Amino acid sequence: MKNIFSNIKGDIFGGITAGIVALPLALAFGVSSGLGPTAGLYGAIFISFFAALFGGTSTQISGPTAPMTAVSMVIIAGIIAANDGDVAKALPAILIIFLLAGLFQVVLGILGLGKYIRYIPYPVVSGFMTAIGVIILLTQILPSLGYYPKEDVEFVSKFKPQAEEIILENILKEEAGEGILVLEDFKQTISKAKLITPEEIHKESQVLAGKETSGALGAIKAIPRAINNINWLELLLALGTIVIIYGFKRITTKIPSTLVALIVVSGVAVAFGLDYRTIQEIPSGIPQIKWEIFTDFSLGNVTPYIFSALTLALLGAIDSLLTSVVADNMTKTKHKPNKELIGQGIGNSIAALFGGIPGAGATIRTVVNINAGGKTKLSGMIAAVLLLVIMLGFGPVASKIPAAVLAGILITVGIGVMDYKGIKAIPILPKDVKFGSIKLSSEVLIMFIVLVLSTFWNLVYAVGIGMVIASLMFMKKIGDLTAKRSDVKSLNEEAWSDEANFPKNLAEEVFIKHIKGPLFFGYTSDFQALSLQIPTTAETVIIRLEKMQYMDQSGLYAMEDVLQDLKTKNIEVLFVDLLDQPRYMMERIDIIPDLIPEKHIFKTFEECTNWVKENIKDKN
Repeated sequence: MKNIFSNIKGDIFGGITAGIVALPLALAFGVSSGLGPTAGLYGAIFISFFAALFGGTSTQISGPTAPMTAVSMVIIAGIIAANDGDVAKALPAILIIFLLAGLFQVVLGILGLGKYIRYIPYPVVSGFMTAIGVIILLTQILPSLGYYPKEDVEFVSKFKPQAEEIILENILKEEAGEGILVLEDFKQTISKAKLITPEEIHKESQVLAGKETSGALGAIKAIPRAINNINWLELLLALGTIVIIYGFKRITTKIPSTLVALIVVSGVAVAFGLDYRTIQEIPSGIPQIKWEIFTDFSLGNVTPYIFSALTLALLGAIDSLLTSVVADNMTKTKHKPNKELIGQGIGNSIAALFGGIPGAGATIRTVVNINAGGKTKLSGMIAAVLLLVIMLGFGPVASKIPAAVLAGILITVGIGVMDYKGIKAIPILPKDVKFGSIKLSSEVLIMFIVLVLSTFWNLVYAVGIGMVIASLMFMKKIGDLTAKRSDVKSLNEEAWSDEANFPKNLAEEVFIKHIKGPLFFGYTSDFQALSLQIPTTAETVIIRLEKMQYMDQSGLYAMEDVLQDLKTKNIEVLFVDLLDQPRYMMERIDIIPDLIPEKHIFKTFEECTNWVKENIKDKN
């Protein structure tokens, strides 16, 4: 504890400053997620406190972030739609998924997988981050214009026939489940259908209208109606917020421009008694555990979203550890990645228990904390306590914040989160793949695929597809490179320096194979062609393995196939400088000693040369 209080003055200033910066973002991310501003505040409070307490980065400030909120938004919208638009009914399933994401992060940390996060290809991360920005921008256009599809009576009425069909279908399913549905007698079905009220039909129509306009694609579809139904007051509030956020930064960066915009625009709206739309009410009481997570738990509701929970966990891990690297560079310290994952997981798990949205290490808030003097875990804990105090003391005041202000804040977040570094690099990246007569950069192609799929289809699957494509392209490149550098040649052609003294008269009897890289599944087909390349005059093949550091299972069996083929042709194979990992693999399936006896394995090429001189005779 002595270490935590070693910089108490700086940590207090850092924590308070970071907490102030976090407040408007927490509210905005909560509203954007679909669970309301309170969920954003709870996420910021609990994740910030417990991730700081148990994490491995002393100066990290955690809470809801744009990437985590974007993925959460998709999950939340899907579950709410599956529960007939009833948030209360959907909440247990939503929160159990967030809880699982936190627990997955703890497991990742315990298993020591933090160090592997860096292997995610940059084009995948770049495409994903840019997609997050595009999604936030598109989904905030409607609230910035003051247009809410569920409140557009004319638009909602279009879904009335479909709503009636769904309600009737649900009645039939209910009767079938109860065993009272009889084809010969629909009296009970008819009587139930007569009890359907216009309010029920309208509510179901609103659910369908909301589903139709959800996500980036839905927002694009709704923009024409939104433009025709602009609420000019809401638009001015949103634009005013954006102008202040960007304009105030030109005056000073010491005071968070986002907070200034929130206070100024909200103050003007309240002071002049404007008829604006407020955010949802923020409760002022102590946060309560959502016990319905456990009492209303249903495995069937959660199972389809296990992969989504894992994706949230991995995304949070990437987000947090990237921020940890930034903190390390600024403070000249070294974070503990696995401990950081455990801390983030504990924070997300506890936040879920109280109804908070998931989050991660937040780069901007962490930088603000460090610049204000924060150096230890105490700063992150103080930021969380400040948010709790604000919520408890000023909840009713915060409830008067205009919804358009938070939409304006989110638009600036969407613009800021895009990966401009990756976008600027597009024209200069090498065009290394060809489709017919068109040449493209594989890096740009991966980034574009992830960007499009993330924006208009599914964030979770987009990242997975991007990873698969990036991995396949990488394997092909390495396989092509290995094949290009590793070919069969007679001794009088391009010999290595230590091959210069090899007997010239044995050039037709002895051939060398230089393997210059790993023998893995991307290179096996080229390697297996080895036996076809050796002329009939050869009696012996020397395979030089000092540069083959690694062999996977595919490479192992490819090696076995080649050796067996050469054996049937009565060609002896000699190994030179066999490294530990490939030797271990070949010993497991008895390539050594069945196909390659120990006496045919040499530590140096000189030893191999001496053996050849004694055992191979010039016949050609």
